[in-house]
Amino acid sequence: MSHSFPLSGSFFNHVKQQGWNFARCVLLVALSLPVFAEDKRPAADSSSNIHNFSIGNFKATALHDGDIQLPNDATVIGINQPPGKIAALLKRNDLPTDKLQLSIQALLVRAGDRVYLFDTGAGDVDFADAGRLPTALAEADVTPAQVTDIFISHAHPDHVGGLLDENGSLRFTNAAVHMAAPEWQALQGNDSNAALAAAIKPAVKPFAPGSALVPGVTAVKVDGHTPGHSAYEIADGKSRLLYIGDSAHHFVVSVQRPRWTIAFDGDAPVAEASREALLARAADDAALQIYSPHFPFPGLGRFQRKGGDIVWVPVD
Repeated sequence: MSHSFPLSGSFFNHVKQQGWNFARCVLLVALSLPVFAEDKRPAADSSSNIHNFSIGNFKATALHDGDIQLPNDATVIGINQPPGKIAALLKRNDLPTDKLQLSIQALLVRAGDRVYLFDTGAGDVDFADAGRLPTALAEADVTPAQVTDIFISHAHPDHVGGLLDENGSLRFTNAAVHMAAPEWQALQGNDSNAALAAAIKPAVKPFAPGSALVPGVTAVKVDGHTPGHSAYEIADGKSRLLYIGDSAHHFVVSVQRPRWTIAFDGDAPVAEASREALLARAADDAALQIYSPHFPFPGLGRFQRKGGDIVWVPVD
């Protein structure tokens, strides 16, 4: 079964040519400055890196890897918009107007005898306060060797940075690494990712965009961010969750103004159409829950229509 959002049909030319080096892009910007039931286990306290919930009979855990802070100067999110216009939108949503904060998260799903991990956090990149994935996994009582399948939304460093350990070896020694074939091809074609590509190559299982992959997981093609960017629908019975990857970055700006340009999108017009289509589909699907790796931890909620906008509504 194939899933995709129907679409018709940036940032600097440097980004288009070197779209995988997200870290470099962030540094350049900085320098220019029933459905889903909550699990009955006790909720994590504010110092915890995990949050437990369920998807049908699947046991799921949000894993907090870290955070990124970006300036509100219209160079990263809302490119070419007046900063005051972005600030006004943030203020209406009771947020600071001088900065934009993104979380970095992965998602763990226990599905019978399989353990699924969606993205792997940022590792030791220098553009984020991150690298907590190993700690979060330990809090969730899972070792890297127990993970059977890893699903990569795309190959930007804040999503693949946790694949390797401190020695440059594959951290998850028993896991298949699922990645859309166009994403894998682009990753291998970027010299800056040569070490990563070589280390993970024996484990990579490329797939055709939009494919059904393993029990309970179907890839969803979402164009424009990177060549093979994929969301993932996770389903058990009537319960469904969509892991959106980088379909949207900021829980207010990206959602309420999906056509405002984001620096990290390789093909901004296509990504904006993708984002708008995904938001509309999700807002009209009351049974679909959303997990976003960049929205405030634990990144779990729904998109809903409110007036003329779509808004993010987190799960309590």
